[in-house]
Amino acid sequence: MSDSRRDFLKKSGLLGAGMLAGGGIVSAQHQGHIHPPEKKAPPPKQATPKKAPARREAPAQKSERREETRPIVPVETPDLPKVPFTLDNGVKVFHLTAEVVKTQLVPGKEMYGWGYNGSVPGPMIEVNEGDRVRIIHHNKLPEPTTIHWHGLEVPPEMDGVPFISQPMIEPGASFTYEFTLNQNGTFFYHSHGAMQEMMGMIGLFVIHPKTPNTPYCHRDFGLILQEWALLPNNPVPNSMAMEFNWLTINGKAGPATTPMLVRQGERVRLRIVNLGMDHHPMHIHGHQFFVTGTEGGRIPETAWYPGNTVLVGVAQSRDVEFDAVHVGNWMFHCHLPHHMMNQMISMVGPMSRAGHGTQTGGGMEEGMGIVRQGHALSEDMAPKFGRGMGDTTERDRNTSNIVGPTQQQQQHQGHQMNPQDEAQKKRVPGYPQDMMMIMDKEVAKPHTYGLPPGWTASMMGMMTLVRVLPPKEYDEIQRRIREGIVEAPTPGHKHD
Repeated sequence: MSDSRRDFLKKSGLLGAGMLAGGGIVSAQHQGHIHPPEKKAPPPKQATPKKAPARREAPAQKSERREETRPIVPVETPDLPKVPFTLDNGVKVFHLTAEVVKTQLVPGKEMYGWGYNGSVPGPMIEVNEGDRVRIIHHNKLPEPTTIHWHGLEVPPEMDGVPFISQPMIEPGASFTYEFTLNQNGTFFYHSHGAMQEMMGMIGLFVIHPKTPNTPYCHRDFGLILQEWALLPNNPVPNSMAMEFNWLTINGKAGPATTPMLVRQGERVRLRIVNLGMDHHPMHIHGHQFFVTGTEGGRIPETAWYPGNTVLVGVAQSRDVEFDAVHVGNWMFHCHLPHHMMNQMISMVGPMSRAGHGTQTGGGMEEGMGIVRQGHALSEDMAPKFGRGMGDTTERDRNTSNIVGPTQQQQQHQGHQMNPQDEAQKKRVPGYPQDMMMIMDKEVAKPHTYGLPPGWTASMMGMMTLVRVLPPKEYDEIQRRIREGIVEAPTPGHKHD
């Protein structure tokens, strides 16, 4: 066994007398079939980090381990709801309604997507291995649709493939899916229409195991990765696009993504699902994790591998687990450069700052490059492809591709613009590149309490935070969440 494996097992609590070993559990959903409120665990003992941990002998065999019974930890989906259910003779009954949903990616940027139950992406279905489920799908879209249960082993007539396994669900109609769950892990549901998928029709489907996984995770989070092509002045995504300028986690782009809160010393699982056109190398700061699961279920422990970046490919899910031992506000984000920004599209800068202009959203024919009159660079056509207007249709301008702060915002941030300095800067080849915007007040919520002023300037695109907090600070933020207290950081102010 390698040193890194021993170090990981040591931190994970697999070594020593307090080990977990196979006992039964009572599911949170089986206790009255509802999700109980989260119970606050006592603050864990904080271990002093060591530069060179002492070597230990190999862990005892599983048969020798002692396990304690612990309840299943409900999965948290920041910014997304869960689907409620009722019971019918032991069958869990869910309702999913496909519909057009108006949503907000960040304050000031609204979008019309397609989702379920008023949410884009759809809400999470959380169940247990062995459950019998009945999911009644109502179609409020203007076109037919179906649902596919990605990764689930279901009867062919429940698989959701149009015409092959079932008839299309027409607008205004419903269809009932029913099957027994004989797996566990991180799965998802989605429309089996390719363009409907690109409009946002996906949701998490998490199945907890009958026998709890070890090591025990105190926090369990579900995250859905998506991309959107939104041209200026058009709130409807271009589902035929191959390049994307808005990247989201659970339907929000940074800095509007709600941070994940963890008490120092807890073990954390992140369930990451991707259904779009791009792969996403998801990277965490400050910690190392082990990849413990895929869309096929849990990986045998002998095949776990360490890292701090995991590639989540299209139609894949990845579970990663780590021990949150280092206090801090740690970023978790896609590391593709253009996915670490918002509004990354050709010539958006000049059009956005002008405050007016022709409609940018072309129809399907223009989106496929079919131009019936004029040419693609003409003044009436160019804006439909995200280009500028007037003379900007045929020549580039020295303007950043992303939307930066206005002069008023820069003055508010203490950066008085000097026209002469700006003229000098524009002589530098490549200038400008990165531009940042502070939105602390606009995205403030109890979860952001204690973050330093200006924190939002570093949060754009497919980004969120894992906040590893000392017990006292963690408890204070939980109190603020319960009481709905919102306080944005102000310059010069430091929270106690």
